[in-house]
Amino acid sequence: MNSLKNKLNIAQVGCGYWGPNLLRVLSENKDIELAYLADQSEERRLFGSQKYPSLKTVESVQITFDDPKIDAIVLATPAHTHFELAMKALEQNKHVMVEKPMATTPEEVLQIKKVAERKNLVAMVGHTFLYNAAVRFVKDLIDSGELGDVRYIYSQRLNLGRIRSDVDALWNLAPHDISIIQYWLGETEPLSYRRQGMSYVQEGIDDVVFATIKYPEKVIANVHVSWLDPQKVRKMTVVGSKKMVVYDDIADNKISIFDKGIDRMAVLGEGMEFDKPGAFEFDHRSGDVLLPKIPWKEPLASEIGHFVDCITKGESCLTGPDHAQKVVQILKELSKPS
Repeated sequence: MNSLKNKLNIAQVGCGYWGPNLLRVLSENKDIELAYLADQSEERRLFGSQKYPSLKTVESVQITFDDPKIDAIVLATPAHTHFELAMKALEQNKHVMVEKPMATTPEEVLQIKKVAERKNLVAMVGHTFLYNAAVRFVKDLIDSGELGDVRYIYSQRLNLGRIRSDVDALWNLAPHDISIIQYWLGETEPLSYRRQGMSYVQEGIDDVVFATIKYPEKVIANVHVSWLDPQKVRKMTVVGSKKMVVYDDIADNKISIFDKGIDRMAVLGEGMEFDKPGAFEFDHRSGDVLLPKIPWKEPLASEIGHFVDCITKGESCLTGPDHAQKVVQILKELSKPS
């Protein structure tokens, strides 16, 4: 670490779609000295230098790896480059934060983990939604038992536009929801996977995907992603045996808790056989709808702050290689031919 200023010297590699957000948050963090932006595009380097005059902009990423003053690298490059660049950064004794996914195979994530552990470095993936206060609020609801037993979860991440050519809608959009579901369910290992997708705009690149993941204890999760939808939707619903909750990332009230449910009740009486229809009645519960106020802090700022704390304070990384590997494993399973 830069001991004179007591700040982490960080270099960002890549400044595409998400890169400007990272530059802004890195530059605003009081514990970070944003030293470099590396990008092959002259246009993106010019953007960086105009926006942040003190920032060194370079074409070659190797310059950032070779600079002994750099403590950490933030990678915001195409997914297929993540593994190679992360490994090079770690081998040069740099901590690394990689935009999702950490790599494109579980085996690659495992290699990243091994090198990071061997060198006592932080390797983190940018699953930003796990640093969202609303997502954490739902996690607390589940863990406290307020929702009862989780029965099923379904998510929709839809929009019209920003079509990718390097990855399909599953790999582009679903990592967010899969990451959240794994977090909510305590990193439970899935039992089975099913996926239905279709390509319309580019042959072989699915524009819409419906994915179903089955977990132990009769829990199922359905993920619907598309970049060919008329509306922008970022919504997840958790149905529990006691209550239900909707997390809507776009709405003003991001969390809605429904005190609703259906219970099966035995009907006691002479001659009733409980394994036959008619031996039970169903209690429909319909109580209040609660809209709790969630204190807001930008998730990306929280994520970057956590990255700093993992390096400087030795905090356990919420989105380290173990979490990253499970997300990539699920994506891999859902990508297998049916």
